[in-house]
Amino acid sequence: MRKVSQIINGKRQIIKKPELLAPAGNLEKLKVAIMYGADAVFVGGKEFSLRSQASNFSLEDIQEGVAFAKEYGAHIHVTCNIILHQDNLKGIQEYLKQLDEIGVTAIIVADPYIMFLAKSMNLNLEVHVSTQLSTLNSQAISFYQDMGMDRVVLGREVTYDDLKAIMNQVDVDIEYFIHGAMCIHYSGRCMLSNYLSRRDANRGGCSQSCRWYYDLYQDRELVNQEDDMPFSMSSKDMSLVHHIGELIELGVDSFKIEGRMKSVHYIATVVSAYRKLIDSYCEDPDAFKQNDYYEKELQKAANRAFCHGFFYDHPTQDEQLFNLRDEHPTQEFVMRIMDYDEKTHLAQIEQRNYFKVGDQIEVFSPHHENLVFKVEKLLNEDKERIEVANHPMELLYVEIPEKVLPNDMGRKVKQS
Repeated sequence: MRKVSQIINGKRQIIKKPELLAPAGNLEKLKVAIMYGADAVFVGGKEFSLRSQASNFSLEDIQEGVAFAKEYGAHIHVTCNIILHQDNLKGIQEYLKQLDEIGVTAIIVADPYIMFLAKSMNLNLEVHVSTQLSTLNSQAISFYQDMGMDRVVLGREVTYDDLKAIMNQVDVDIEYFIHGAMCIHYSGRCMLSNYLSRRDANRGGCSQSCRWYYDLYQDRELVNQEDDMPFSMSSKDMSLVHHIGELIELGVDSFKIEGRMKSVHYIATVVSAYRKLIDSYCEDPDAFKQNDYYEKELQKAANRAFCHGFFYDHPTQDEQLFNLRDEHPTQEFVMRIMDYDEKTHLAQIEQRNYFKVGDQIEVFSPHHENLVFKVEKLLNEDKERIEVANHPMELLYVEIPEKVLPNDMGRKVKQS
């Protein structure tokens, strides 16, 4: 059993705090994830990475990301998780060497050849086994450990009871998903996209065919009713926000958030919520009381309902959306704070989405509690009064009565 806590000055304290690992599809998201509390960020390179639709990183981008992360004591993991076809072999050795020279902490790998190659090259970077391999048991983990792998990313299908047994039986870093979209099939093993859209899911091109609408037939007869929505296999999103304490007590090494293709607002909101939750629990685990604050924060960036995934057991129909899509818009991200003048109470902002005088805005931050204000005074870059902010990325000024900080973000509060 891994030692997670000890008694210090008469109070039990967590001495093994899990890494919070966040996704990033571009440099801006990488920097936001780290500023909002991520201990590490995983990114995809231009080559050898899934999520081909993400704004994947060039080597120069990765180098800049590593340098930024070092300023905060954070780490960068790079996904090299495609299943190699014969024409993918060229260039992989040089690519791994370049990542190592840049200072990447780890690569996330699915193909056995890349695992073998990375270890045979005696690189400084770690090699992590991707969730694409659907590792669900302690014997498989021991197999990868014997190969010299430094960490195993478990499949989303591992239940809490199985995870508890695994943590008692293996001695290698374990990474576990705590938040994000679910795959309708075993993680990474779906072929629907290949067959229906000729986009290879295992080479980064998944078209999310499971979330499409389908007509249902029985004996060649259409069974959809006229007033029915078409059938969909879509799953709710996983959120283990109410089980973080249990997972910390098991000694899980890394908590992973899914979503390299998600927005800056999503990254900031989700990372900030879990950062505060983890820190609050670890500070005084025996006095910690779970409340709905953290889930309410996560809901502000959610566009699907939440479920527990496989945490308890195999998901039932209650964890699926089927034809009940239950999708809802997030609270709209409208501004990023660039500067604040405490004398005039004017914040210089970078506008991200439409808002106007009279709107209610909620500012959230990794450094202070959320605050809500009504837009009373809005100025353009020349400090002339305007009524509407409708040009994305424009620099504006807005009066905010309480102090805010650079890189805080503002979202429009939904009016009931």
